[in-house]
Amino acid sequence: MTDTTNGQNVHADSIPKKTKASAASRRIRMILGVLCLCVAIGCMWYLGKYYLESKKSQDNIDVLRDMIVADDIPPEQSDVNAETAFTTVNGRSVQTKYAALYEANPDFIGWVTIPDTKVDYPVMQHDGENEYYINRNFEQEWDGSGLPFLDLNCSFTEPTANQLIYGHNMKSGTMFASILNYRSEDFYKEHQTFSFNTIDGDGEYEVIAAFSSQIYPEDDTEHFKYYQFFDTDSQEEFDAFVKQVKALTPYEIDATAHYGDSLVTLSTCAYHTEDGRFAVVAKKVK
Repeated sequence: MTDTTNGQNVHADSIPKKTKASAASRRIRMILGVLCLCVAIGCMWYLGKYYLESKKSQDNIDVLRDMIVADDIPPEQSDVNAETAFTTVNGRSVQTKYAALYEANPDFIGWVTIPDTKVDYPVMQHDGENEYYINRNFEQEWDGSGLPFLDLNCSFTEPTANQLIYGHNMKSGTMFASILNYRSEDFYKEHQTFSFNTIDGDGEYEVIAAFSSQIYPEDDTEHFKYYQFFDTDSQEEFDAFVKQVKALTPYEIDATAHYGDSLVTLSTCAYHTEDGRFAVVAKKVK
């Protein structure tokens, strides 16, 4: 093959190999640049979508929070009859301050709050499906943030020894992401108590343990599975659970629990290992 330039025959094979290589290199760099740009745009779109959805979830929580009747609001200034601490809703007696929430969704069982953190959420429990709210909002519509929920093996009406509440560890820092701060002793010292109030009554809880763990195979009998402890009639079993969770805590916590105490465990995903989890265990103090 030849090319005529200024009346001269130039063979294509005579083009320097270095020039050919440079052209190919430019094309490769251009393709890689386009691919990188596409990936960057895709990541930006995903992150934007993620944080917008997270914000929408939080806005919905704010609406729910506004439905709580403050304890210090006189009955005549409230939309709910607050002449007593309890109100009957659909045949069930519930705390008046939570009556509107319970009426809107009878899966609502209470509210968990860790002061000065983002943990300030309703707690749900759906009969027959343990993880019903793992990707649903209060209106039972799809929501990637989900809502904290109480394990179906636990009862809040006749409290089991341990009430296990799950919540997502969201990258936006919402839901139960804040409980991972208990890895720090300094954070623990400033957040030694939290509240878990239910439709049946209020509760303040004192943290006795905070630790990293993992979900283990069902046939694994070697590792401690905190997420399988719900109730017991055995003091030995209760004491063993308390001993284990305190041993896993990376710093010393003087507060402890004794047989007969009511416990709440907050649990979320963690990424220190495959199927990692982080949990905070607390006992009811009032």
